[in-house]
Amino acid sequence: MQSNSRPRQILLLEHWLRAAAAADASQTPSPAAAAPPPPSAAEILRSWADLRDPSADPPRVLSALLTLSRGRSALHVSDPQAKLLLSLLPSSSADAFPLVLSLLYAYLRKSSRPSPPLLLSILSVSSSFPPSPHSILLLGALSASPALPASALSPCLDHLCSFLDSSLPAIFLDADLLPEFLAGIGYAISRLEDDARLGKILDFLFRIWSAEAGGLRPSLSHGLMVLRLFEWCTSGFLASRSWSRIESLCGEISANRSKSRGDFAPLLVLMAPAGVLRAFRSNRVEIDPRLRNSLEESIGYVAECTISRIGNDSGSNVSDDSHVLLQCIAVGLARCGSISFNASVLRCLCLSLLNEVFPLQYFFRMSLENVNENLATCKAKEHLGSALFKEAGAATGVFCNQYAAADEVSKAIVENHLWDYSQEVYSNLRLAVWVHRGKSNELLGDLEKIAEAAFLMVVVFAAEVSKHKLNSKSSHEFRPEVSSRILVAFSCMEYLRRVRLPEYTEAVRRAVLTLQDNADSCVSFVESMPPYTELTKAQGSIILERMRYFWSQDEVQTSRILFYLRVLPTCISFVPTSLFGKRVAPTMFLYMQHPNEKVTRASHSIFVSFISSGKDSDQDDRVVLKEQLVFYYMQRALQVYPRITPFEGLASGVAALVRHLPAGSPAIFYCIHSLVAKASDLCRKAMSEDPTMWKNWEGSSGPPKKVQDLLLRLIYLVDIQVLPYLLKQLAEFIIQLPKDGQNALLDEMHFQVAESDDVTRKPVLVSWLQSLSFICLQKKASSTTEAAEKHGSSVPSNDSLSWNRTSSRL
Repeated sequence: MQSNSRPRQILLLEHWLRAAAAADASQTPSPAAAAPPPPSAAEILRSWADLRDPSADPPRVLSALLTLSRGRSALHVSDPQAKLLLSLLPSSSADAFPLVLSLLYAYLRKSSRPSPPLLLSILSVSSSFPPSPHSILLLGALSASPALPASALSPCLDHLCSFLDSSLPAIFLDADLLPEFLAGIGYAISRLEDDARLGKILDFLFRIWSAEAGGLRPSLSHGLMVLRLFEWCTSGFLASRSWSRIESLCGEISANRSKSRGDFAPLLVLMAPAGVLRAFRSNRVEIDPRLRNSLEESIGYVAECTISRIGNDSGSNVSDDSHVLLQCIAVGLARCGSISFNASVLRCLCLSLLNEVFPLQYFFRMSLENVNENLATCKAKEHLGSALFKEAGAATGVFCNQYAAADEVSKAIVENHLWDYSQEVYSNLRLAVWVHRGKSNELLGDLEKIAEAAFLMVVVFAAEVSKHKLNSKSSHEFRPEVSSRILVAFSCMEYLRRVRLPEYTEAVRRAVLTLQDNADSCVSFVESMPPYTELTKAQGSIILERMRYFWSQDEVQTSRILFYLRVLPTCISFVPTSLFGKRVAPTMFLYMQHPNEKVTRASHSIFVSFISSGKDSDQDDRVVLKEQLVFYYMQRALQVYPRITPFEGLASGVAALVRHLPAGSPAIFYCIHSLVAKASDLCRKAMSEDPTMWKNWEGSSGPPKKVQDLLLRLIYLVDIQVLPYLLKQLAEFIIQLPKDGQNALLDEMHFQVAESDDVTRKPVLVSWLQSLSFICLQKKASSTTEAAEKHGSSVPSNDSLSWNRTSSRL
């Protein structure tokens, strides 16, 4: 157990407490807190010599004491030097006195074998000490020294208690001395054995933040110091197996929460139990269930008081003190680990995560409304370095554990908070990225770091929700409507998804499976899609309305729509026809011409899934809408091919419509006509750029070749009723090509028909290809004859041989 009691190994407790406060980077340190450079060995020797010099004047003595105090962390004070310091006390000035006390304190903490007579001498002069945090620190260290005779312990503690009340005003005036004051109390607590004196000392400790006593305004840095103080004290008791002293300490903490509101110090009632629980956790010692219940009740009591102050507010307009308590609840529970479920604790953790740990609304508002960009950047960097932000992951884990044990009402409350928060983040992040991209990249980068962490929090929480409410085996908790809320939240945060997370994958999988079995949830998800007018125009935002807005350059919005486009094919059969035509189709066609290929491919996938759906229900209306959409689909897809439209997306869309639309549908004929026209246009443009393109046609992979291959593929896909029209269109296309183009396409079709096993189509294709070859041959012959007559030459006679070879191949 000793090896795990790391807090007991702290030599100078006030330094450890001050480091805890420094970890809260959101609190701007005062200039006095800046550590001066340590003195050199020569300076230290010279300072001791000055102190021994009887002729040294007060300024010289003060300078020597300042130098030694500056190196106190590495300074070793021997017994003779301690006697020297003790002799200086009666003649010390007001400025020199606390420096002498601090050096005597270093002697007490660093000397392996302090002299008992010397300790008694310090105690004998302590009655003349002026009440101050430095006096408290020295007396506390004196009481904690094992070399102090047992008979002197009670007088030492009595002196300390007598100084506590009169030292409080000094703390109220200079909060930088709080670590010294707390450390002195901590040393004293470590040696206390009677409950009466413990209660008296803790009573003074609670008064530091008592509103009635005009105490300090609480802050997170104060809470961190309190947590570490009680962790240190408890770890010492655990190391010495002083169970009764732990019980007394916990009893005094619980007693304070029962006091009247005026004397109630919620900061201490909250963070002291967290420190005790953390000590048990870090020392890996099981805590007595009664003690745990008592400590958890204290934390729950503060949470209940905080919620009563906040009321029904979402947490964004609460008082400063409530903000601090929310921060302390998050950090305190993150440090001490999970506790039993408490509805108020759950809600406090939720509000703390959304408004304190990830205060994105505050930063977005500051960055968009404040003309001082440097201030927003500094605030964001401070938050990224704060203890609050660094504990985000642990606080989220405690929050999810509280949620798992919560009742249905409490679960619903925090779920709504998280889903609303996700949509608020989306709206504000969309603005921030649009406004700051390329202008304030440093600020935007810091905001996105906070937002990325918030995304992880939402994902972990949503995964926990899906375990409980999207598990069909758990009938009493199964809530299919939650699937839509989870997916909408993920769509809002999709821009921030930079890494693969198993929690994300699992939550999406559960939600999608639920959508596939629940039509109402599917409809709710589709209805949550932003409407077309919102996607294309900067509505609802004065900032965007003043700027030149382009929908295709809105990265945050594009990420959200891409999420919808990827999820919708999995449940497209449940989307009512009218809803698809009203909400999905406009968005699908809009993003079909988005410059991002991933988005374009997803849009084509939506079209394919819809065309392939609806075989069992709503068939008539669905078929009508499918046929209507095909006309616009071919226009949108071919309009930007090959510049934007990916060929694979186009090919899948065309294959789907010829397979799933009724045979003889006008939409299929229009599709064929559009493809042939596009092929002609592409070939014409390609030949103008490269007249020799047909020589390398077989190994080509350019757009003209791809469209031609698609047309040839359709020969075996279209219904037999449509085949004559397709062959007629292909023949007209091939005939108008130059001789090299005709030969290249005819050779390719000869090979395909010869290799075909389709006994139904092959006779038709053989006849058609023979006729087409003959027509092309006649056209060539006619062109050659005209050229020969023009130049007075004869017509070649080997064309008939070529025709015979073609017929034999087929």
